[in-house]
Amino acid sequence: MQKIFRSRLTLLVIVAVLVGLFFLFDLDRFLTLDYAKSQRQVLLDAYAANRGMTVAIYMGIYIGVTALSLPGATIMTLVGGAVFGLGVGLVAVSFASTIGATCAFLVARFLLRDSVQGRFGDKLAAINAGVEKDGPFYLFTLRLIPAFPFFIINLVMGLTPIRTLQFFLVSQVGMLPGTLVYVNAGSQLGQLESLSGILSPGLILSFVLLGLFPLLAKKTLELVKRRRFLKRFPPPAHTDYNLVVIGAGSGGLVSAYIAAAIKAKVVLVEKHRMGGDCLNTGCVPSKALIRSAKMAAYGRRAEEYGLQPRAVEIDFGAVMERVQKVIAKVEPHDSVERYTGLGVEVIEGTATIRSPYQVEVDGRVLTTRNIVVATGARPLVPDLPGLEQVEYLTSDTVWNLRDNPGRLVVLGGGPIGCELAQAFHRLGVEVTLVQRRRLMPREDDDVAELIEKRFRDEGIRVLTGHHTRRIEVVDEHKVLVCEHDGEEVRVEFDTLLLALGRQANVTGFGLEKLDVALTPRGTVEADPFLRTNYPNIYVVGDVTGPYQFTHTAAHQAWYAAVNALFSPFKSFRVDYSVIPWATFTDPEVARVGLSEQEAQARGIRYEVTRYGLDDLDRAIADDEDHGFVKVLTPPGKDRILGVTIVGAHAGDLIAEFVLAMKHKLGLNKILGTIHIYPTLAEANKYVAGAWRRAHQPETVLRWVERFHRRRRGKGAPEEAHTPDSAS
Repeated sequence: MQKIFRSRLTLLVIVAVLVGLFFLFDLDRFLTLDYAKSQRQVLLDAYAANRGMTVAIYMGIYIGVTALSLPGATIMTLVGGAVFGLGVGLVAVSFASTIGATCAFLVARFLLRDSVQGRFGDKLAAINAGVEKDGPFYLFTLRLIPAFPFFIINLVMGLTPIRTLQFFLVSQVGMLPGTLVYVNAGSQLGQLESLSGILSPGLILSFVLLGLFPLLAKKTLELVKRRRFLKRFPPPAHTDYNLVVIGAGSGGLVSAYIAAAIKAKVVLVEKHRMGGDCLNTGCVPSKALIRSAKMAAYGRRAEEYGLQPRAVEIDFGAVMERVQKVIAKVEPHDSVERYTGLGVEVIEGTATIRSPYQVEVDGRVLTTRNIVVATGARPLVPDLPGLEQVEYLTSDTVWNLRDNPGRLVVLGGGPIGCELAQAFHRLGVEVTLVQRRRLMPREDDDVAELIEKRFRDEGIRVLTGHHTRRIEVVDEHKVLVCEHDGEEVRVEFDTLLLALGRQANVTGFGLEKLDVALTPRGTVEADPFLRTNYPNIYVVGDVTGPYQFTHTAAHQAWYAAVNALFSPFKSFRVDYSVIPWATFTDPEVARVGLSEQEAQARGIRYEVTRYGLDDLDRAIADDEDHGFVKVLTPPGKDRILGVTIVGAHAGDLIAEFVLAMKHKLGLNKILGTIHIYPTLAEANKYVAGAWRRAHQPETVLRWVERFHRRRRGKGAPEEAHTPDSAS
């Protein structure tokens, strides 16, 4: 790192010295139209005497001027045409300008890109993604329009992810038309009175239109490709509905509700149960189970609260029946009756998309202008040798349990696996959690370590770094065979629970017959407006991602419904800038924005501020004084890049930071907000205070200290002030 810094400093000094010498010796006087005209004959004589040497020297000077971003490239181009003529001049100028531009590009990249991306990487993420995808188109457009200063383009593109070879080749081609005009003008140098006469307004407009052509062509091609898919399906003269929504999970319910709220005619089709996975097999039942498990855990901790310990007797069947009662109590929120009352027509049946305008439901054909696919996902079942020999559970089927499953192996250490492993263990189940990496791989190491320690302390057997190889059944004994550090590990079990993530539901209802595009992850591919490769088929929720959360499905649903109903008059790009989530282990883990490992992977500079919940009065009073609040900010700034909270009610506490990030509020704003004492929410204010103490204006405080000492009068004793006391 120190070597790179020295190299950058050396290069910066060299560039600064060369630029300084250029202006110090007034060398720009040689790069004027009058001087070029006066020296034309001298240059012609030199070229006649030694053509190769003259061209080489000329190109060297041109490259130096362009590489240092000095003024004069236009005059150099004119001189090239005046001395070498149109043919040789065009070749010399074209290559010299491109080589010089690439040198300037590389200088900017070496000196500035890391620091700029580190400081503003979160804001530049969208730009970086756009450049990676369409960078050559944008660069070609800019190169074709002389109104854009080329030296600025060189420097700015050096800060982006565009590849050097791409930059060189696109610049070579893109600058050629403008170079031709200027070299041709240079061949008539004696007749030029000013540079403004080279490009007429009409010629500039022509270049602008030429420059916009690549992007317009790209957009037109995308539109043509979309329309090509629709071409096979003539639209009906009229349709029964404005919108057909397939799937009544979170994404489908909200899409239908939005459509009905803005008076569109909408039908919602669900083949199984209203509410989808969240209500029936996901969020609601898992939280009900976790609550029962937490009550059992509190019972075992009675002595911590000054109570006489009592043996907690767990009726496993009764706990699982309570889960079903909770589902039944929430069910009316997602019921057919409720949505019918909201103006949504609900059909219970199996939908099949016959065309972009037709959806068949159990023999009935519905015609529609638009379709929203919200078919969700299902538990991922691995291709594990021997799996077919055992009856395994998933997050869909585990709710059928009514008896203690005995020795339970949970395969997968992500959010679902961690939540269910801890809950079942607290309910008296012997649990072994197997994970091929560490627990909760999307979170930082300190989070995973804290959760793993809590699991081990509670008695869960945690096998991280274990790769599953096969399942064996010998004399009715079920064994999961794993590999750890090159050695075989055998885990006997009675019940196997698969918690390895979820797989999008993309087949069985017509998408494959329409050739709807999929991503490499197996989800339906969607553009920023949530359209598939058919412009009137939209997707939301787990079936498309990129986040498989109930709240993001609902978030996407607004965009899909509004875009479907008002396109092409108005469309909105879906906003993923602030996406929070929580894992409801005990302690809970909640996050919004960047983690440390994500910031490092993206090269974003950051600093960390932590506040330990062991110092929070309310956490101490509740005997929940474990965990932390961790905030990532740019160095020296209070802008929030990301927050991770590990502790009791972390999923609730994170909301303040979600609001702050959404509305660009920094830690100083949180610090200046009154929080009720004593509450867990004070942790948010205290972490902001910790950031403030670390960024105190020490010089100002020393002057303030002197001011107060003077006010105490002469002879007042000096006192040593720590940063904490000074604040």
